[in-house]
Amino acid sequence: MEVMHPRCAGIDISKKDAKVCIRVQGRGARATASTVTTWGAMTGQILDLKEHLLKERVSLVVMEATSDYWRPFYYLLEDEGLNVILVNARDARNVPGRKTDVSDAAWLADLGAHGLVRASFVPPPPIRELRDLTRARTVITRERTREIQRLEKLLKDACIKLSSVASDITGVSGRLMLQALIEGQEDPAVLADLAQRRMRSKIPELTDALTGRFGSHHRYMAKLYLHRIDAHTADIEDLGARIEEAIAPFRFARELLISIPGFSTTVAEIFIAETGADMTVFPTAGHLASWAGTSPGSNESAGRVKSTKTRPGNRYLKGALGIAALSAARSKNTYFSAKYSRLAARRGPSKALVAVEHAMLTAAWHMLTTGELYKDPGADYFRLQAPAKTKARAIGQLESLGYQVTLAPLQPTG
Repeated sequence: MEVMHPRCAGIDISKKDAKVCIRVQGRGARATASTVTTWGAMTGQILDLKEHLLKERVSLVVMEATSDYWRPFYYLLEDEGLNVILVNARDARNVPGRKTDVSDAAWLADLGAHGLVRASFVPPPPIRELRDLTRARTVITRERTREIQRLEKLLKDACIKLSSVASDITGVSGRLMLQALIEGQEDPAVLADLAQRRMRSKIPELTDALTGRFGSHHRYMAKLYLHRIDAHTADIEDLGARIEEAIAPFRFARELLISIPGFSTTVAEIFIAETGADMTVFPTAGHLASWAGTSPGSNESAGRVKSTKTRPGNRYLKGALGIAALSAARSKNTYFSAKYSRLAARRGPSKALVAVEHAMLTAAWHMLTTGELYKDPGADYFRLQAPAKTKARAIGQLESLGYQVTLAPLQPTG
């Protein structure tokens, strides 16, 4: 097998240290040599490792993506111009029964020397900072949702069925009612009269829903949950302002992306943070879709397809795409809604949503490559692609209902 890197290093990283194997390819009568050393995970020791690798004239450093322990090694070694690649643990899996840190490091060096591993995508520092911000916002938003769910559970314990009438118990009307409950107001009619705007049409239902047994314990817990919800809301707003500053160099890309049906500003920001908005990293739209985990798997043997399940992808991007695809599927007179309806009838809603996500990624790749805004093909795209099939299907449906169909060309109106 051809050797791509005669002097290659493999690093197996743990929390406290790293095993480093330097592989030097033999020539002629000289055999291939591998030397394994142990280095600490502190900054000073990683810098010493860098000097050691430079001294050994290593042309490639391969490390496995182990939790977040790889970050100090990758960032410090990359800064000095070393050719460092991060590989997925699934792609660099060792032979079963020979699992030690030393054998892992030697295996990584061997794979790297022969060019048998692919580098994972590690974005540049500005994108890494933006990614930290968007991921923090996603996590805190989820935590706020959990606090709202805990509050709703508390209200049910107090026999208050506010969520059965109001879709958002922390909205303007809901907050006024909850605050009044915390302050000791127990009259359901008075509480229901606090409803604002469209909620005032539901005052009779609110009166019934607010009849319960809201005691001192419930008041204390509700106040605690509202305080935590407000704290999360403040953090999300602060992160939003920070993201707006960090995304300044990528505002044109964001404007392009939000022209896609279903893409909100938040989804576009997550897309930019996770992909870097640089489509040269992904040779084709298919590579981007595969990296994101929206492409069908390929597992065939002896002419038999065993599984087409999608591979694991970037979970933050996948989550944002799921929201965008669901929104686009519910839209009217768009290509994505037509695609969803067409596939959901045959393959089910889950697979139809993944197909819409794939189509969105394909559109985003082309838009960021060409710099053009999204142009919707229209809801009639699939019908126009195969008009004969569309006509035959419509005739078949009418005939199945007992009608005899005769077609005639539509006469132009004067």
